[in-house]
Amino acid sequence: MKSITLLKDKRILLGVTGSIACYKAADLASKLTQAGALVDVILTESAQKFVLPLTFRSVTGRPCTTSMWDLDEHVRHVGLGEQADLFIIAPATANTIAKLAGGLADNLLTLTALAARCPLLAAPAMDGGMYAHPATQANAQTLRDRGVHIIGPAEGRMASGLLGRGRMVEPPQLLAHIRQVLGRQTGVLAGKKVVVTAGPTREPLDPVRFISNRSTGKQGLAVAQAAVDAGADVTLILGPTAEPVPLGVNLMPVTTTQEMADAVLAAVQDAEVLFMVAAVADFRPDTQSDHKIKKTDEQWGLAIGLEVTLDILSAVKDRREKTGFPRVALGFAAETKDAFEYGRQKLLRKGLNFIAVNDVTAEGAGFGVDTNRVALLSSAGVVENMPRMSKTAVAERLVHHVAKALG
Repeated sequence: MKSITLLKDKRILLGVTGSIACYKAADLASKLTQAGALVDVILTESAQKFVLPLTFRSVTGRPCTTSMWDLDEHVRHVGLGEQADLFIIAPATANTIAKLAGGLADNLLTLTALAARCPLLAAPAMDGGMYAHPATQANAQTLRDRGVHIIGPAEGRMASGLLGRGRMVEPPQLLAHIRQVLGRQTGVLAGKKVVVTAGPTREPLDPVRFISNRSTGKQGLAVAQAAVDAGADVTLILGPTAEPVPLGVNLMPVTTTQEMADAVLAAVQDAEVLFMVAAVADFRPDTQSDHKIKKTDEQWGLAIGLEVTLDILSAVKDRREKTGFPRVALGFAAETKDAFEYGRQKLLRKGLNFIAVNDVTAEGAGFGVDTNRVALLSSAGVVENMPRMSKTAVAERLVHHVAKALG
């Protein structure tokens, strides 16, 4: 687990209640700590039947609180609640959800929940039929109406062997929800509509072959995640890729350049920002076959005619001149020689605010790797020349500069 800038030194309060899913809570505490957060844990009496306080002390390196009757703990709930940047209860049993809905404060966890002024998340976990019960549904809705984020539960097999909805959401998904909530609270793009394109496009030759490029979408997906962390309302227009998609985006999957163009032009109508990171196919076959082309098909031979695809950024430029949206546009230029000069020309020709230029032949840059070397240019010149760094770090720098341009 790598450090996550958004979570660095954030105080996360983790409440753990009595469920077999407690083992997932230990994993979540570990992941949050590895990401850079300061994690304080409250265990209810029932939770201690499943897991020991020592488990959480070991993975967080911080004290684990278990009772409001311990020495000095009668006021600890005030400090925990006031200091926390976010409070997540995972697992949250039906009993605890009912207590929270009713405003009860009979243990340190529920007492702290009443005192806390930070965002509150709850990840339900309970056996078959319990979550669907009208009482639990009403209690969960009461919490939602108060602004509590209810995450899950998921479908699957429960400890009893029953199948249904009641499993606690997995820690990686909870971590993604935490990032989304924190971003919207404090992010530099909070409330802004942002469009990100990522991945390649494919231009079909026949039903089984296509023209494309080496893009995996890693850099564009990193930009989308950085925008989510910054609190933006992110629309992700994504070409074919096997990479995981960040939680919290409005996903629009596309295949061809024309499909991406249509999606972009529709999405940027009222968007503040466009990050055009996708590696769009510049050419497509001038003829497509409805059937697989055979080696013996004399009609096709060995020559394939190509035609130029639609220039998406030029179309966006025309739209911006008419509507003023998006307010800030950042493009990418993946080059193999004279990268700065080609990038500068593209910046001016496409009417962009910024262009991120990278030489894809350089070591540790380009397609299919986790690092990149990027020079960010504006019409005034070089904004930042980034050394080799992770694509995550590159994405965060790009979001920083765009947010600064938005003011």
